[in-house]
Amino acid sequence: MAAAEATYPSVYKGQVIQPMEGQNLLPVLDGMEIDRSDLFWEHEGNGAVRSGDWKLVRKGSMSSEDSPMWELYHLENDRSEMKNLANQYPQRVQDLSSKWQAWASRCKVTPWPWKSKP
Repeated sequence: MAAAEATYPSVYKGQVIQPMEGQNLLPVLDGMEIDRSDLFWEHEGNGAVRSGDWKLVRKGSMSSEDSPMWELYHLENDRSEMKNLANQYPQRVQDLSSKWQAWASRCKVTPWPWKSKP
């Protein structure tokens, strides 16, 4: 948005638009530092959050009866995500998964598989 000098609408054709999240990355192109806040994502029911050197990931939808377990990795020490530390740091898993759920609720992340409207 910043590179295009565009504005993000709050309403489109009478419908309120979900507010945009994120930050301007243009300063990075000029060699400046930016605040590296938490990064959240979801893809086809899988979820993750990166917070500093920690990454919490899960494969599978949280909406299923058999909710999958989160996996926790310390990326500075384990860039290939080979050693799951979730059992060693259950409080960190709880904290990061709560942050992920708050983000998913705020951004209206749709549970997978999507249910089509009748």
